[in-house]
Amino acid sequence: MSDRRHVEEIERVLGGTQTGRDGFVSASWRRCVELYGMDPMRRDPAHIVTETELRDHRKQAERMIGAARSSLQSLFRQIAGQNYVLLLTDAKGVCVDFFGDDLFLDDLRAAGLYLGSNWSEDLAGTCGVGACIVTKQPVTVHQDDHFGNAHTPLSCTAAPIFDSLGGLAAILDISLLRSPTPKRSQNLAMSLVTNAARRVEMANLMAESRRDWVLRLSDSPEFLDVDPEAAVRLDGSGRVLGYTRGAARLFPDGGEVIGRRIDEVLGLTVDDLPDLMRDRPTEERIVEMRDGGALFGHAIAPQAPRAPLRGDRRGGPLAGLSGGDPAMTRLLAQAARLAPTSVPLLIAGETGTGKTKLARAIHMAGSADGFLALDCAGLTAQALRQACGEIGGPTTLLLRRIEDLPAETAPALVALLDRSDVLRPLSTTCAVPGVLDLPRPLFHRLAGAVLDLPPLRQRQDIGWLLDRILRRRTPEDMRLSPSARAALLGRRWPGNLRELEQVLDVAIALCEGRVIDLPDLPPPVDRAAEPLGPGETLEQVMEACGWNMARAARRLGVNRSTVLRRLRNAGLQPPA
Repeated sequence: MSDRRHVEEIERVLGGTQTGRDGFVSASWRRCVELYGMDPMRRDPAHIVTETELRDHRKQAERMIGAARSSLQSLFRQIAGQNYVLLLTDAKGVCVDFFGDDLFLDDLRAAGLYLGSNWSEDLAGTCGVGACIVTKQPVTVHQDDHFGNAHTPLSCTAAPIFDSLGGLAAILDISLLRSPTPKRSQNLAMSLVTNAARRVEMANLMAESRRDWVLRLSDSPEFLDVDPEAAVRLDGSGRVLGYTRGAARLFPDGGEVIGRRIDEVLGLTVDDLPDLMRDRPTEERIVEMRDGGALFGHAIAPQAPRAPLRGDRRGGPLAGLSGGDPAMTRLLAQAARLAPTSVPLLIAGETGTGKTKLARAIHMAGSADGFLALDCAGLTAQALRQACGEIGGPTTLLLRRIEDLPAETAPALVALLDRSDVLRPLSTTCAVPGVLDLPRPLFHRLAGAVLDLPPLRQRQDIGWLLDRILRRRTPEDMRLSPSARAALLGRRWPGNLRELEQVLDVAIALCEGRVIDLPDLPPPVDRAAEPLGPGETLEQVMEACGWNMARAARRLGVNRSTVLRRLRNAGLQPPA
């Protein structure tokens, strides 16, 4: 098409005439004139940023450049000898990486197909990169689709690359200086560039996910392990931390994906992921969708555990007591700040919740050298004085089950604490602190601060605890079957951590292979345990179960419909 005819067509489009161009091309032409004040007759050279600006753009895009490099090299090998050039631009349209034939470098530079060129629509007019930034969709801008006459010989096919939070991060463009006239000649280029963009997103997600679960999904088992269509990164409760663009189709309502639970759209929870790892044939790794469809799934386990607490060296012993449960994380953060002080602490919680473990961790994170633990039941004044008689330096005094302290020993303990400035008391109790039956002078010397450990049934990191105990007690390859894991997650655990450890010890002893299954699990010992603990609410149960209806039903010993009815009656809804 001649320059004159090109300008005339643009004028017709501006006048509202349909000329057969793609809708996004016509819309871009209108923006070029009406928003940017461009003249298609001008042959403006490509806009090239300065060396300093290019360094800044490349530095900001360094992570995406690294994630894209392997895919771009592979793609360029596929198109070598066909005169194509590859451009990776940032989200602003500046080319930050480039692959082209050395024989044509001068021509490529002249056309702006090189490092540092800015292909944003407001500078370059209608072009592949600019249109892709605006539409956030793969596009081909072929020859006289371009607005400016300077670019009409080019054919540019571009695809967006999104970061793991769903934001536009980069554009991958494959261009030709000259190409056959029919636009359909670039169909192969479109296929190549969209597939490469998907792989870049996948590489970026995997690089961010070393401490989290990744679920990769494919419509076909043949490509599941090597080139899946989509992936999500999940935290320990099954909430989405990151995703590739292809995974957005799992959430067709168009709402925010980050923070959503994967069991909203798929018939699994994070506890089912071990059953989707490479030790099973791909054809058997079927993931049912809530809408009735199905996909094939490939789960990749965290390469390293996520530490819920981050801090200095003293935070270490405390960090190992939780797998990210919100209540435990808050409690341990308080404990970490209190540990280096001399404030006396009262640690409360049901039997088996780990009160002594927490006390020892606080001691290890503190500054005291000595550690003395005393059981309060039957503790006499004489035994107390003998045990503490030879203490010289700073010492942590752990008083277990302080509610069992004999009344006649209380005055001796008060006197001991008053005259010794090197003792830091840590007390544990199974009683509710507010009704603890202790003389007030003693209570206030022991309860400078109260740390109330949640019962196991209210914790959201039971799956993490299961894995942690197994790792400590068995070879690395022993694991729970999905059904066994689901059964354990659904128990009430009146004996808390102590009961959990004992159940796993029995299951490990009974298991004849490497996978602990339902028959290996001992039945609950305390079958008379009430569905709800003292003062516990239905909302607390749902929070602990991650709002998983099936898990909550098992925990409460009812069916799913009963759980749903109780939620409706209580006016409760899952968090948004």
